[in-house]
Amino acid sequence: MIKEACVETFEEALRAEKNGADRIELCSDLKNDGLTPSFDLMGKTISGLNIPIMVMIRPRAGGFVYSEIEIKKMKSEIDLAKKAGASGIVLGLLTKDNKIDTKNTAILCEYAKPLPVTFHKAIDNMENPVHAVQILKRIHGIKRILTSGGQATALEGKNTLVKMIETAGKQIEIIVAGKVTDKNINALNRLTGANEFHGRKIVGELNSP
Repeated sequence: MIKEACVETFEEALRAEKNGADRIELCSDLKNDGLTPSFDLMGKTISGLNIPIMVMIRPRAGGFVYSEIEIKKMKSEIDLAKKAGASGIVLGLLTKDNKIDTKNTAILCEYAKPLPVTFHKAIDNMENPVHAVQILKRIHGIKRILTSGGQATALEGKNTLVKMIETAGKQIEIIVAGKVTDKNINALNRLTGANEFHGRKIVGELNSP
C-alpha cells in the first residue's frame, strides 16, 4: 500500500517520512482544503526529504471554477513546482454546471508535462464521480484521482470507490481519501481493494507532541 500524507509544514513532512509515509501532498491552508504552498516551502520540503512530493496547485479557497486569470496563475504556480523539483502536481477544475472542466484541465495537464497530475477531491462535488473517472481517462497526463467516493469519508463512499477503481482500470490510480488514518487503512484496503491512500493522519499524528 502507498501511504500519501497530506501536510502543510516542513516539520509535518519530516515527521510523516519518519513515520513511514511513501509520498507527500504538500499544501498550505488545509483549513480551506489546501492551497498552493509557497515556493520556499516547496524547495525546503523537496530538498529535505527522500520521498516524492506532490504539490497542490490551487490559487484560492472556495469552489473549483476558475477564471482565465486564475488559470494563468495556476500555470505560474506549476512553473514554481517544477523549479522546486516536485514529483507531480495536484489540481481539480469544474465548470459552473458542476462537470469536469475538460478544456482547462487538459491545458494544465499539458503545461505540467513531464510532471504527472493528480485530480483532487473536486471530483467528490460531482453527482456521478464514477462517470467523471471515464472523462478523466481521456485527458492525457492524469495519473491519479484523489477521492472519497463522493461522500464525507472513504468508509461512507466505499461502494462508489470500488466502482471508480473498476472504471479506472490500470490507466489511472484511485487514491482513497476522506478520514483515512493509520487505524482504518487496513480495513479500507480490504473493503475497496485500493492500493493508494491519503490522509492527514495516515501515518499517525503529525503535530508536535
